[in-house]
Amino acid sequence: MNYNYHTHTYRCRHANGADEDYVKRAVEGGIKTLGFSDHVPLKFADGSESGFRCPTKEAEEYIESIKALREKYRDKLDIKIGFEMEYYPTLFDKTLEYVKALGAEYLILGQHFLGPENEGYTHASMVGSDSDEAVKSYADLIVEGINTGVFTYVAHPDVLKFSGDGKVYKAEMRRVCVASKEKDVPLEINLLGVRTDRHYPNPLFWEIAGEVGSPVTFGSDAHEPIDTYDGKSVKKALKMVKKYGLNYIGEPKIRII
Repeated sequence: MNYNYHTHTYRCRHANGADEDYVKRAVEGGIKTLGFSDHVPLKFADGSESGFRCPTKEAEEYIESIKALREKYRDKLDIKIGFEMEYYPTLFDKTLEYVKALGAEYLILGQHFLGPENEGYTHASMVGSDSDEAVKSYADLIVEGINTGVFTYVAHPDVLKFSGDGKVYKAEMRRVCVASKEKDVPLEINLLGVRTDRHYPNPLFWEIAGEVGSPVTFGSDAHEPIDTYDGKSVKKALKMVKKYGLNYIGEPKIRII
């Protein structure tokens, strides 16, 4: 694996390390294309912001820092500048316009919530649910996000912690996988989930992805510089590719926003 488009920075308040340390680790690991995709700055309608994301007051500095590193390391690797972003229908157009103005080049779709956090929605990967409506809403948001045509890929599409009816889960996740295939938007095997033994990657999800033939890519989801290149987890992910007959495409084709 000589690419990684899923890299965070300390600005999201749950990652650590200097920006340059992520770049140094990428070079050390043989990465040729490194995408920074910190959690998108997002100001809600009531003026509040999430403590889970890059604050809006630090957004320009984030862009400038990565630009400077791209210039400094231009002979060693190709650095891309992006964000990881939820699809919230009521905020999508305004947020897309905002990140374009900042100078972001690409987006990955990371649906951690079923709606804006300031409206009381909980983190889908941390608070489990057995509600059929929850998994349907989750699938709706991802499918709608895919259909916008702006996301390079879907990060951890199996992040929802669902303990309800397996038949409902399979039906809704099949919709996600079909949309991924039809729109040629890859689904990410998330290496953070692999290396920390989380509830994702979810075998049920990847069985469906294999059956459908959805394009699949890998993302380190680095929150520490050492994880920018994670060879052990890559080996495990490749075993998943073989086990489920996945359509692994390698490096995704970036969609410039």
